[in-house]
Amino acid sequence: MKTAITELLNIEFPIVQGAMAWVADADLASAVSNAGGLGVIGTGHDPVELVIKKVTAMKEKTHKPFAVNVMLLNPHVDDVVDYLIEAGIKIITTGAGNPGKYMDRFKAAGISVIPVVASVALAKRMERIGADAVIIEGMEAGGHIGKSTTLTLLPQVVDAVNIPVIAAGGFGDGRGMAAAIMLGAEAIQVGTRFVVSHESNAHPRFKQAIIEAKDIDTVVTGQITGHPVRVLRNPLTKQYLQAEKEETSKDSPDLDRLEDIAKGALRRAVVEGDWQTGSFMAGQIAGLVSKEQSCYDIIREYVSECKETIKLNQRYVD
Repeated sequence: MKTAITELLNIEFPIVQGAMAWVADADLASAVSNAGGLGVIGTGHDPVELVIKKVTAMKEKTHKPFAVNVMLLNPHVDDVVDYLIEAGIKIITTGAGNPGKYMDRFKAAGISVIPVVASVALAKRMERIGADAVIIEGMEAGGHIGKSTTLTLLPQVVDAVNIPVIAAGGFGDGRGMAAAIMLGAEAIQVGTRFVVSHESNAHPRFKQAIIEAKDIDTVVTGQITGHPVRVLRNPLTKQYLQAEKEETSKDSPDLDRLEDIAKGALRRAVVEGDWQTGSFMAGQIAGLVSKEQSCYDIIREYVSECKETIKLNQRYVD
């Protein structure tokens, strides 16, 4: 299945794995790459020593193309960038900031740079500074989200830039993938579905929570902080949303109170499976996920269903 993204990144299928904190490790990312997609290692706030371990493990598990996600707010980001360039990494995705500071060095090292953006203006800015493609992420996604929906943002970005666009947020199967392609995407990014893969090291309780989720079982927290996050409803979200409501009514909201509630919550969900106090980040497509599968089967199911959907709908134009 050839697109501008498969050609740019030398991958078999136009499916990119999301750089999910605590989930996107070498086991998951290598499985995605070996299955023909683009596996992505998440680095979050990792010090460079931990990034080295993750990349080393990844290189031992796959010889296929893979990416490393750089979180630009990481206090160790300069050291991480130095290492990734030195290590010969060829694809980098970025989030939480502007990669412009490093772009000349990335380009000189022959690295394909793909920032995650949530608006047309940011996509255009990334193109101007030399990004090779952009990932646009809508509010349907799990974890940190933007304000626009993916299906409204996607065609606007496609019209505004000349570089390939990868669509993220709201693509739970091949029908959604077909919709993204029809709107101009050259690939999709998948997160929630890969959390429930066999190769994912997410806690079994996390996986089961996604499998059991219904269409209305996600909620957005953190609106008052300016950093909204989509998660599955649980006792923690109930506590957080109540506190958020109380702080919103104040002239001077105590954001530290909200930070204390959420501190360490993602790790408690992914690693410990703590349903009471964990942050179970998942997208709105969680209601479409009904079983645990291998990354190989997930990717091929997306692609076959996408092709079949496009083929079936030819009847409207024949």
